[in-house]
Amino acid sequence: MKVTVEPSIFSIVKYDADEIAGVAKEMLTLLGMESTNLTIEVDETIAMSRVTTTMGDPVHVLAMSAAFENLKKPMTFSADNTKFSLGRGLLRVRDRLTPNFSDAPADEDLSIVEAATWDTYCVGRLSRLGLKVHKQRWHYNFRNRHGFNDATDKHFATIWESDDLTWSQLTEISRHAIA
Repeated sequence: MKVTVEPSIFSIVKYDADEIAGVAKEMLTLLGMESTNLTIEVDETIAMSRVTTTMGDPVHVLAMSAAFENLKKPMTFSADNTKFSLGRGLLRVRDRLTPNFSDAPADEDLSIVEAATWDTYCVGRLSRLGLKVHKQRWHYNFRNRHGFNDATDKHFATIWESDDLTWSQLTEISRHAIA
C-alpha cells in the first residue's frame, strides 16, 4: 500500500502529513484493504468535516480540514477523527469494489438521504470494528433525513446492525423509512 498526503506541509492547520499517512495505513489494514493505494488531499482552507472518495489507482480522498480536526483544539490534528472520517470513506470504496454496490452513485452524486443512509451503514460497521462512535449523533442524522418516528428508528437499527447489505437493499430500506 502506498499513501500520499497533499500538501506535504500544512500552512493553516497544525497537521503532519506523515501522521495522516500512518493513520490511513492503519485504517486500510483494519478494513482489509492493504492492496489499496491512496492519495489524500486535505483542503485546509475549508473548515468542514466532509470526506469524498474517487475510485481509481490510487483511490483519491478529498478531506476538508475539519474531518481530521481535534474538536476540543481547533486546527489541530485528531488521530481518532481521522480514523473515523477515513473509515467512512474507505468503507464506501470497499463497498463499491463489490458487485453489490456496482450501481451506487459516486460520492458527489449521492443525495443527502442516500449519504445519511450509507453513513449509517458505514458507522455501524466501524463501531463493530472497535472505533468509538457516538451512535445517537448518527441516529439523529438519519432521523433528520428520514423522519422522527418509530418506523424510522426500526429502519435505522436494521441498517446500523447489518454487515452485508447491497446498494439496492440500502436504498429500499431508506425508502421505507421515509414512507
